[in-house]
Amino acid sequence: MAETQPKTMNTVTMRATCPSHARTDLATRDVELVCDEPIARGGTNLGFTPTETFIGSLIACTNVIGNRCAEKNEVELEIINIDASYDFHFRGAQMKEEVDLPFSEIRLTINIKSEASAEDIAKVSSDLGKYCPVAKMFRQAGCNVVEDWVVIG
Repeated sequence: MAETQPKTMNTVTMRATCPSHARTDLATRDVELVCDEPIARGGTNLGFTPTETFIGSLIACTNVIGNRCAEKNEVELEIINIDASYDFHFRGAQMKEEVDLPFSEIRLTINIKSEASAEDIAKVSSDLGKYCPVAKMFRQAGCNVVEDWVVIG
């Protein structure tokens, strides 16, 4: 009897309604997300902008995959919070000029609680760079993603 291989590729669907030029209501599985522009840009400010959502995806993926990498490496740590700052060249989104790389650098500060050695945390960090799909997309596009792991007492 042939051994069944685990599924390695999924096709995921998402749908959206667009109540206005600035707001997009997204749905996948049984959850929803609102992307919206600030009032100053004609939106209703009900959610993150599309670009903020993109950075939020990186932060959330860093949390999920970071914890999985810690588990894989048998490193006990708790990610407390993740702070991000980024350089966004918004002239493209303003339709003023084409921008090849809208995000040139994203800086993440990953604040953790852990008694693990610096070497063990470095293993987790290294694996995060290998397995976080959102960070890989940014990096493959040419964006510099900088992760600073900070151990909090």
